[in-house]
Amino acid sequence: MKTTTIYDVAREAGVSIATVSNAINGKGKVSNKKRDEILEVMKRLQYQPSVIASALMGKKTYTIGLLIPDVSNPFFSEIARTVEDLAHSEGYSVIVCSTDNKDERVEKYIRLLDQKNVDGILIGTGVGNADILALHVEKYFPIVMIARETAGIAVHRVLNDDFKGGTIAAEHLLEKGHRKMAVLSEDFNVSSSFERVRGFRFGLFEAGISLDPKNIFACESNIKDGKRVASEILHGAERPTALFCCNDLLAIGALQAAKEEGISVPEQLSIIGFDDTILSTVTNPTLTTIAQPMNQMVKMAFDLLIGSLDHTDDIKQRIVLQPELVIRESTGNSPIK
Repeated sequence: MKTTTIYDVAREAGVSIATVSNAINGKGKVSNKKRDEILEVMKRLQYQPSVIASALMGKKTYTIGLLIPDVSNPFFSEIARTVEDLAHSEGYSVIVCSTDNKDERVEKYIRLLDQKNVDGILIGTGVGNADILALHVEKYFPIVMIARETAGIAVHRVLNDDFKGGTIAAEHLLEKGHRKMAVLSEDFNVSSSFERVRGFRFGLFEAGISLDPKNIFACESNIKDGKRVASEILHGAERPTALFCCNDLLAIGALQAAKEEGISVPEQLSIIGFDDTILSTVTNPTLTTIAQPMNQMVKMAFDLLIGSLDHTDDIKQRIVLQPELVIRESTGNSPIK
């Protein structure tokens, strides 16, 4: 079967190939009526413009990459969906890559996306080795980081104030009378988790309370490991009255552990999460959590990326948005008076 070419479209529409190209890319003096006619011919002939050919000619491929830690995490799946919706509205396609916050995967995917000639990359995953991004930044390859930060690299960044979020969590538990607390953290190499723990400890410090480092537990970022670590904590001799979990998945794991141990939440144990994903509204009890302004964060990051495709920004922006406490059923007064 013969493959339809741009020449076939031009012949059928009665225009030059330059006019067809302008209609596809939204350039040149092509009337809306003529553009619609050309697009209708393309649809009828099932013509698909060659992304590779466009890239070789130095044109946009109208494709962007998105790196996230885990697409199964509701927070990042919501980010991916929002990016795809925004991209679709602007005529872009999105290649989504899950990295598990591992540098070797980050490097592999960035090389792959570069080979596919994507126009730019949104990075919402931890990057421990800044050299992975340095080469692409030097090539003026548009990169915008979202909900994550990597020191030493000049790129646009749109972040949640994770330090503030951790402080808010501490203040909420302190208001409920809690003094014996523990933390379930993600990998400490992830900038967001590091800042959340730092903010939580600062909130306690301001109230004159010290959090022993042995009560900060590193977990894999999933429900299963949150449950495992929480179960170990609840079996300990000095059982806390409250747990601060650095994401909602860990908090849900902690809820499951408490249920299996016969510990009532929030009467005997308070649990607070972070992210305010859809899952936080369907747990029993529903989950108190720190909400990130996800939609606003993604929109800003996407706009910065698209804006960077047409010109190089010498000054990179660092935009920090504010989190909010969402009180539900999983936190209550300390059982210890």
